[in-house]
Amino acid sequence: MELLVIAGQGGGIGKVLVEQLKKNFPGHTVIAVGTNSLATSNMMKSSPDLIATGENAVVFNCEMADIIVAPIGILFENAMRGEITKIMSDAVSRNRKKTFFIPMAQCHFYIMGLKEARMSEYIKEAVEKIRKKIEEDNTR
Repeated sequence: MELLVIAGQGGGIGKVLVEQLKKNFPGHTVIAVGTNSLATSNMMKSSPDLIATGENAVVFNCEMADIIVAPIGILFENAMRGEITKIMSDAVSRNRKKTFFIPMAQCHFYIMGLKEARMSEYIKEAVEKIRKKIEEDNTR
């Protein structure tokens, strides 16, 4: 199974996500895609199986991966200080894969009903939900 992590800005959240996915799902391929070279460079430090940068990499890997994990800003054109293009946000929002979004306090969009939590708690929750999805897929 291919697990895609998309990150932008400095790639810090993407780096932690890649580390956690590699640790928790060792038999699966973890792909890291940065919306910019700095994000890609930081995610590279966590040793993903595959790595790429840019708009086309986001589009291509959204079509190929089984599971996508990304900050919620990826859904909004011009989010992340303008890094997210319409093509990127469309690729993520149009995919039919299971997608897990990490909420971001820096995003100017507010999502009602989210509990106040640390980033590490959101990442832990995402890992557990991905585990359930993988187990569900393996029992089919």
